[in-house]
Amino acid sequence: MSNSTDDLLPVGLSDRLPEEAAIATRVMRAALQAMDAHGYDRVRPPLIEFEKSMAERMDGVSPRRMFRFVDPGSLRTLALRSDMTVQVGRIAATSLAGAPRPLRLCYAGEVATITADQLDPSRQRLQIGAELIGADSAAAAAEMVELAIESLKAAGATGISVDFTLPDLVDTLSAQTMPLDETQIEAVRRELDTKDAGGLKAAGGDAYLPLLYATGDFADSIARLAELDAGGALASRIEGLKTIASRVGGSARVTLDPTERHGFEYQSWFGFTIYAQGVRGALGRGGTYTIGGSDEAATGFSLYVDRLVDALDSDSQRDTLFLPVGHDRAAAAALRANGWRTVAALSEQDDAGALRCTHVLSGEQPKPL
Repeated sequence: MSNSTDDLLPVGLSDRLPEEAAIATRVMRAALQAMDAHGYDRVRPPLIEFEKSMAERMDGVSPRRMFRFVDPGSLRTLALRSDMTVQVGRIAATSLAGAPRPLRLCYAGEVATITADQLDPSRQRLQIGAELIGADSAAAAAEMVELAIESLKAAGATGISVDFTLPDLVDTLSAQTMPLDETQIEAVRRELDTKDAGGLKAAGGDAYLPLLYATGDFADSIARLAELDAGGALASRIEGLKTIASRVGGSARVTLDPTERHGFEYQSWFGFTIYAQGVRGALGRGGTYTIGGSDEAATGFSLYVDRLVDALDSDSQRDTLFLPVGHDRAAAAALRANGWRTVAALSEQDDAGALRCTHVLSGEQPKPL
């Protein structure tokens, strides 16, 4: 007899049983179909790559969060992917370097990390996303936000809200209208991110205090941000945010938190976080960035839909047709071709009800149980 602890899963990992697995498959297919409808071609990068390649393609992707091991063939260090965005960047910079721009790609797959995020105990997640390679304009960003919203709605999410941010806000202001020493910049970023007014003063960022209050509903917050931008350093970004918000229109609630940086380690001038009603925490993030190595501009988003899967109703009531021993095989095949799900009896003792069937094949026609 085996020890019961042998079957325990590591912390942060879990099984998806049939009903949950069915929802996850439905969510993934719906999101990918929405992306495909907008011209995004799916790519399928490998689960494992050389550590150096993934680490150098994107700032903020730390090898310390990746499972790493030595490849017995090349004797180089391999890493299990923790973020598929960097892999799409590699594909765009290598195999598809000569493809016309802007290049539209989408993806879906499992990612894993050594340690969990403080707000999410999972170490394995289903990541679905899209990347627009070769553009980081307001128009490109607006397309990404709209596509993220549409993809989540297709997957079953409701009550969607989007929170905009400006990841390079401190860099932009400190270089012009609100000067800071090099030693102060990181401290000011950190205190703004934690919304700590006292810490911000202590870091020498008194001039940045009003930014803590330029948050909330988009229309009000963008107006407050514009009032603070006396020197015009943020003028182009403010106009870009307005353009994106106008494109989103009535499809989602839009808010603004210009100093938010959590989860935006490699984004440049624009970032966004997306939420849905009844789902705890963020469902995804996106924004503009530069692909490491090729220095090509890009805009994209990643959705982590496991929490949405947990919130959606299961497919447990799906119609299922029981096929008795000796059933008409041609009729059963024709019904499957029309969308029926069938379960065939292996013996006379098989019970349609116990096998959770809703109908039984009688002759050539389904009959409700």
